[in-house]
Amino acid sequence: MASPFPIPLNALRAIAVVARGGSLSTAAKELGVTPGAVSQHIRRAEARLGVLLFERSPSGLAPTPDLQRIQPMLDAGFRMLADAIGALAAERAGILTVTAGSAFAARWLVPRLARFTGAHPEIELRFVATAATIDLAASDVDCAIRMGRGGWPGVLAEKLVPQTVFPVCAPALAQRLKRPADLGSVPVIRDEGSLISWAEWFAAAGVASPPRLSGPSYTDPIPALEAALAGQGVFMAWQLVAADALADGRLVRPFPVAAPTEIAYWFVTTEAKARQRKVQLFRAWLEAELSAKRARPVSGVWG
Repeated sequence: MASPFPIPLNALRAIAVVARGGSLSTAAKELGVTPGAVSQHIRRAEARLGVLLFERSPSGLAPTPDLQRIQPMLDAGFRMLADAIGALAAERAGILTVTAGSAFAARWLVPRLARFTGAHPEIELRFVATAATIDLAASDVDCAIRMGRGGWPGVLAEKLVPQTVFPVCAPALAQRLKRPADLGSVPVIRDEGSLISWAEWFAAAGVASPPRLSGPSYTDPIPALEAALAGQGVFMAWQLVAADALADGRLVRPFPVAAPTEIAYWFVTTEAKARQRKVQLFRAWLEAELSAKRARPVSGVWG
């Protein structure tokens, strides 16, 4: 059987490196060989393929149109190899690196993580709390819990649970709220970075003429939720972020209406990292925790 690699892997790597930088010396330094060896790799590859890969000039080497056409595939192949080696090393290290937004992490995920580490003491957990979209293929992060509409390129994304939003407040404040129009007479806490507006909730509640809202605003959802817990106003909360405070009665829902959204929580990883046992165990544990929460009733003054 003919070899699927008529060109040695080292020669392919030399071609890819030179195509990115156009310098034999740069490629030689990265590959740990001499510039002459890189040049030989390229010439032998061109001879075997019968294709000119680089245009030679005093200023360096420039990829020909033939090489430019396959360069994205060549780069992708080496990225996959690097990803596979990195995944193998991370699997042996037994460290699981997870990222999620700070509000979801603080209010839902972190209080439950002891159950995961208790069930899997062989896995050391490292957590990165950030709203930034980390490049999972180019980092040591194994998986992410992202909030959004999905559609991220270059990753595997599984929808965990769709999210609704609804007003929440401390029990004492709820006594002043009999109908949505009463929101105009109490402080309303605003999260400046929220993906949904009060107008959308009023529309879901069938309120044609919403009251004018006023109250403190925050640039982060965590202090905004803390303000609601302290009785300082009514907050528009995401379902999971408020779940525990609702379950133990620190917060209540003054109105039964929840506004649907196109937003969901997603479990995100790469194709290579999805095969790791530690990632599969975390994914299964996360789904079990979410299923248990969905099965529990949510408290509220209206129910």
